[in-house]
Amino acid sequence: MKRTAFISLLQPAPETYNLFDDIVLLSDGQIVYQGPRENVLDFFEHMGFKCPDRKGVADFLQEVSNGNQIKKGTSKKDQQQYWVRKDEPCRFISVSEFSEAFQSFSVGRKLGDELAIPIDKSKSHHAALTTQKYGVGERKLLKACTDRELLLMKRNSFVYFFKIFQA
Repeated sequence: MKRTAFISLLQPAPETYNLFDDIVLLSDGQIVYQGPRENVLDFFEHMGFKCPDRKGVADFLQEVSNGNQIKKGTSKKDQQQYWVRKDEPCRFISVSEFSEAFQSFSVGRKLGDELAIPIDKSKSHHAALTTQKYGVGERKLLKACTDRELLLMKRNSFVYFFKIFQA
């Protein structure tokens, strides 16, 4: 479809998760991972965590990267159960460490390289980087708001009718 939709979901079903092309994983206001869905498990394996076959990927990602639960101790336990480096003891990896590691991971480096290229404004849509407050004029905004209010009044006309004759 060549369209971009940014959707925020907490632990979507595996069927829903598999519909996405790219994943932006945020935790404590930091980007833990941003890139193709196919590479997210590679990143976490690089960090020492493996998603079991019986576990949904979205659940795994939320449990391993949820740094704000450290006070309760649940994140340490969650990370420990997914730790795969048998030769190293499991240690808690904070959100900051995930974020820094992502920047040095291949997907993170590629993203950084892409973002380092300045935008060529001549190749973008004229409204993509607008400096105006609104995309349409004030008259069109007023008309749209008025039309919306009239539609709402029409839908709820029985309420207005009864309010008039109630007094």
